[in-house]
Amino acid sequence: MTPPHDESDLSRIYTQRFTPNQEYRREVWRTLTSEFFQRLLPLSATVLDLGCGYGEFINHIHAARKLAMDLNPDALRHLANNVEFVHQDCAQPWPISAGSLDAVFTSNFFEHLPDKAALGRTLDHIRVALKPGGRLIAMGPNIKHVPGSYWDFWDHYIPLTEQSLAEALCNRGFEIECARDRFMPYTMTNQWRAPISLIRIYLQLPAVWKFFGRQFLVIGSKP
Repeated sequence: MTPPHDESDLSRIYTQRFTPNQEYRREVWRTLTSEFFQRLLPLSATVLDLGCGYGEFINHIHAARKLAMDLNPDALRHLANNVEFVHQDCAQPWPISAGSLDAVFTSNFFEHLPDKAALGRTLDHIRVALKPGGRLIAMGPNIKHVPGSYWDFWDHYIPLTEQSLAEALCNRGFEIECARDRFMPYTMTNQWRAPISLIRIYLQLPAVWKFFGRQFLVIGSKP
């Protein structure tokens, strides 16, 4: 299936959406990686950032080998020099060796795929590329908690919950380590910019996530 947006369309969408908040997004992701995600990823790991956008996650995470996949060609110029760019549609076969990745990370990406068939193919490619014991770490908007505002974005197609994504992973042979329905607030687009110090405190207080979290966090591992 042809992706719903070609490369030039993706470039226009994300330039308009992310440019005004770009520096703030970098600071937020620097905090998220150092205060939360880094502890899930050993320094010796090979990590792929799927739907990497402007590289906010992969540029800040520490790993022995770092890869980033996106269909938007603009992603390349935002990536650090030590990140390998894979420019392609993720639902197509991956040019990545089977069993070579320790982790695949993705944030706010699966909802942009055109349909669940494309998501299913993508999950199959992830499983093949992961080593035994390797992890998929996925966060994204939970349709249970953002039922209306979810559709405010032109390129949202697949509504997901933590349970629906966990079920899809189980159907493809993953073991579920975590399926949390509330993790981070919904979006940094056209929203109040929380102080970075407040984000650090938020990450240390999981009891608060149930009040403000609108995104799921799902972690699945390959047996």
